[in-house]
Amino acid sequence: MLDPRIIREHPEQVLEAIQARGAKVPVDYFRKADEDRRRFLREVEELKARRNRFSEQVADAKRRGLDASAYIQASRTLGQQISELESHVRTLGESLAETARQFPNIPHASVPRGASADDNVEVRRWGEPRAFAFTPRPHWEVGEVLGVLDFERAAKIAKSRFVVLWGIGARLERALAQFMLDLHTKAHGYREVWVPHLVNADAMRDTGQLPKFEDELFKTLEPEQGRPLYLIPTAEVPLTTLHGGEILPADTLPRKYTAWTPCYRREAGSYGADTRGMIRQHQFDKVELVKLATPDSSYDELESMVRDAEAVLQRLELPYRVVLLCTADLGFASAKTYDLEVWLPAQGRYREISSCSNCEAFQARRADLRYRPAGGRAEYLHTLNGSGLAVGRTLIAVLENYQRKDGSVVVPEALRPYMGGLEVITPR
Repeated sequence: MLDPRIIREHPEQVLEAIQARGAKVPVDYFRKADEDRRRFLREVEELKARRNRFSEQVADAKRRGLDASAYIQASRTLGQQISELESHVRTLGESLAETARQFPNIPHASVPRGASADDNVEVRRWGEPRAFAFTPRPHWEVGEVLGVLDFERAAKIAKSRFVVLWGIGARLERALAQFMLDLHTKAHGYREVWVPHLVNADAMRDTGQLPKFEDELFKTLEPEQGRPLYLIPTAEVPLTTLHGGEILPADTLPRKYTAWTPCYRREAGSYGADTRGMIRQHQFDKVELVKLATPDSSYDELESMVRDAEAVLQRLELPYRVVLLCTADLGFASAKTYDLEVWLPAQGRYREISSCSNCEAFQARRADLRYRPAGGRAEYLHTLNGSGLAVGRTLIAVLENYQRKDGSVVVPEALRPYMGGLEVITPR
């Protein structure tokens, strides 16, 4: 959520920044409603002051044995007016809160302007794509030859865009996740957390998932209360809101958390895109990275988070590139985002495998997530999140980049300790 003062005091800059993202928001309505609310609040305070004076006059009249009925009636009339105005204030406050949730974050000054993903800026590349002596197969064909990927049975027990991993395929998925967790906790200083996979609407709103992405989410109902619970689209949601409503000591920052969870997304409106294979699934595993940082350190923490995610790909020796997203391609809550894109030889192009974002105080303001500098007043934290990495897409990259002509797949050296020393996965 944006600071209302920014919208109030700098509406032109806010509108220009949001238009650069390709978004439309009711800035004029927000300003007018905010002005009305503040005017009503001033009127309420003035009326309360007048009522207090009448109350004093009533008390004085009674002490002197005089008729106080006129003062009492005037006080009651003011009370009714105050009640009506306070009702208007509450209604406008609720409307303003709902309107404010429609505003995306303002892009950081370093984010390139652009109209689409075509305007994203490549920052660097690592590794050289392998030159194959044969035509590389897509991952679903590699998985079929190995007998480890099963989309038909997944569709039978669920629906399309799910997968069953058999035997060594399931172990490879688990090995990748364990490798990532060990790297981030032992080498990068993250604290592993096990979190609920179902969260309430407040957690979704606090991280910017609601109301904008309601159609993308799977949800259920608590029978006894009828309140919706949502399957997490990413562990960013529970990790970021763990300390909601708390004030953290400055000397405990940054907080660095990681979690391995399944993620659930309806992928509404994406039908026809990546319908084959595991690129776009309703359920997928991800190792998430979240940081809670002070405003003056958050952009250094973003750069280090990107390096942490890159380290996974480097250890696995998978070619990739880092891309800085332009204004039009930013996520709703993000002020600045880097994407990591891994090379997929069957497609002959780089595909996203991680996004690392600084949301500044956007989520912290919603979640009331603050810190207290030594000797100072509480201020809003900056929140950061990133994939470290998407496990299923990493499995895809391993199958495609390490495949051999006979259908076997070489196990990356960094994964072999997690695969019982296995060096090659052979067709069944």
